[in-house]
Amino acid sequence: MNFQRGRDKEEPEINLIPMIDVLLVILIFLMITTTYSKFSEMEITLPQAISEEPSNHPGVINISVNAVGDYVINRVPVRYSSMEGFSDELRVAAGKKKDPVIVINADANATHQSVISVMEAAHHAGYYHITFMTEKRK
Repeated sequence: MNFQRGRDKEEPEINLIPMIDVLLVILIFLMITTTYSKFSEMEITLPQAISEEPSNHPGVINISVNAVGDYVINRVPVRYSSMEGFSDELRVAAGKKKDPVIVINADANATHQSVISVMEAAHHAGYYHITFMTEKRK
């Protein structure tokens, strides 16, 4: 027997509020635990100095030199065979950028000669705006 003749049946509904709460908690957890850092191909310990914040320049070529003497141009490992060869690599990295800024990220234990070699190759390639990356002194 149907005792509920005059009553309409209620449609089942899905309550989205608890699901949204759970998703927000997960999103907050991911935002807090995620680290945002600049990764490079080599481990480099930068020298310390009192410095200003770097300015944004559209044509920047990052050159990294580690303590062993390995070179990386814009995250691409490059072998230093000669100054002319390295100059050609710099020209390829610059592409169509006019007057790029060369940023040298040299390890604190890198040899002075490896840094001078990068500077000499940049000068040979026709790039005269050279700067160095350092860490802030604590």
